[in-house]
Amino acid sequence: MTQENSGTRNAHVDEESFEDAFEGIPEASQMDLKTAIQECCMALSLFLNNRFCDALDLLRPWAKKSMYHALGYSSILVMQAGLTFAHKDIQTAMEALRESLETCQGFRKKNTVVETISNLVYRQGAENFTEEEMHAEICYAETLMQKAALSFVEDESMISFLKAGIKIRTSYLMYKECQNLLNTSQDLTASETFNHFKGGINMGIGSFNLMLSLLPSRVLRLLEFIGFSGNREVGLSQLRQGATNQSLRSILSALTLLMYNTYVTVILGTGEGNLVEAEALLQPYLEKFPNGCIILFYVARIGVLKGNFEMAQAKFLQCIAIQQEWRQVHHLCYWELMWIHCFQQQWMEAYRYADLLSKESKWSQATYVFQKAAILSMLPEEEVQKTGEDVTDLFRQVDSLRLRMAGKSIPTEKFAARKARRYCSPTPVKLVIPALEMMYVWNGFTIVGKRAELTESLLSTIEKAEEKLREYHSPTEYCTDDQCLVQLLKGLCLKHLGRHLQAELCFTQVISSEKRIKYDHYLVPFSLYELGLLYKMQGDIPKAITFIENAKQDYKKYSMESRLHFRIHAALDSMTSSPIIAK
Repeated sequence: MTQENSGTRNAHVDEESFEDAFEGIPEASQMDLKTAIQECCMALSLFLNNRFCDALDLLRPWAKKSMYHALGYSSILVMQAGLTFAHKDIQTAMEALRESLETCQGFRKKNTVVETISNLVYRQGAENFTEEEMHAEICYAETLMQKAALSFVEDESMISFLKAGIKIRTSYLMYKECQNLLNTSQDLTASETFNHFKGGINMGIGSFNLMLSLLPSRVLRLLEFIGFSGNREVGLSQLRQGATNQSLRSILSALTLLMYNTYVTVILGTGEGNLVEAEALLQPYLEKFPNGCIILFYVARIGVLKGNFEMAQAKFLQCIAIQQEWRQVHHLCYWELMWIHCFQQQWMEAYRYADLLSKESKWSQATYVFQKAAILSMLPEEEVQKTGEDVTDLFRQVDSLRLRMAGKSIPTEKFAARKARRYCSPTPVKLVIPALEMMYVWNGFTIVGKRAELTESLLSTIEKAEEKLREYHSPTEYCTDDQCLVQLLKGLCLKHLGRHLQAELCFTQVISSEKRIKYDHYLVPFSLYELGLLYKMQGDIPKAITFIENAKQDYKKYSMESRLHFRIHAALDSMTSSPIIAK
């Protein structure tokens, strides 16, 4: 199968004439590699202009005949399925991915039996591939990776999990092979499409290295045994090259870096994302797509991380108003707006967004319902009554709403269900400041800590809860657990306010109460970790490493263990500066 020659379409249309230019383009009757890439650039521009259906309409006619149309078409459907979690959308995306793999396979190099045996001994050089065959390899690897990722959602069985793992490894090895082809393809560097091939490798190799480098060492050692390796600096370098090389996948490399700097480093790290880089990455796309909801979303997210909640709120609301095609993007904004109001303790406003999520989004009903109940718990009883909600009933629903992936519970849902169990008793014992506890789970204190007046306000709320616990005449079985939770959260506020000695006393109080804690055993290793970060902040690196290593080595089988290990890995990596060696 080959792609036939034809005329080209200009993919670089001025913003002002973009819509007219798109409407005036006739459907192509033939398609070569260069034209296919240009049409995908056009579809990407439509997508970034919130014209999601138009992007699909442009790609659909050639989705079974052109590898790039197939990849682009299935990629948009995968993104849609990931946003909705709807079974119908997942099935549609999986079918598109299967067809995309078939289309890409048709353009891949056909090896004879002798060549196949030879390839087991010697790596093939670029001279053995046509330019089209090289692009087919990168498109196949990218599609296979997406299919593996969506498999985790489509089928939750362990067998499906293992099959997806095999696909991921195959995709990884294909990217490595493409990198080898890149290093031996000097004759093709002048080609107009070569830069797009290189951009695909930058994105693939960069994403794999960055993703693997985030994993705790015990997991990484197992993956290295089966051929994976990850180097953070290599990953970041590859993605930065990909983001600036003006290829079809430049925006994808940029979005991966934005995700890393604005989410991964916060939720799974110490909250030290590179916001200067994030803003620089966004700037050219903000100029080109000023009303693109995806671009606006990241502008708002950066605002959140800088503590500029007022600007961020305005941008998220603009992001919601700007398009109605993919309402699932609204849900991302609802989640962020909910937290913005939580950071400011505007509980009724936060409740409204949590309520919208629980009614409209299928991502994690257990988390949303728990979050809604936790927020309502922060309000006076008369305010709760106005909403018509029954807080106890909401907490009791959480366990039945949990999802399972590969036969395993999602950690945040499992945590929420454990916390909600005390409401299953005929005489429920209320959770203490549960919305602030969930704020810590999502590392929100590192964000609100940038605003001293809001941190002081949180501290006041925590101290009121502390006083209330002291006033209990008949302590419950949860008394020590609740007291330790309050001390952990109080210590976080004091740390961000620069009151380090008081913060240290709070964390050590939790650690010294270890034997009296009955249920929330996670509080001790997390307190050790926070104490280590406090010593790091004060410049005592040896002491910081000691406490964080204790949290890592001495505690097992507690809530949110994997999340803490991700954070520990990031913290130790930042202090020891020992890069993970790539193979």
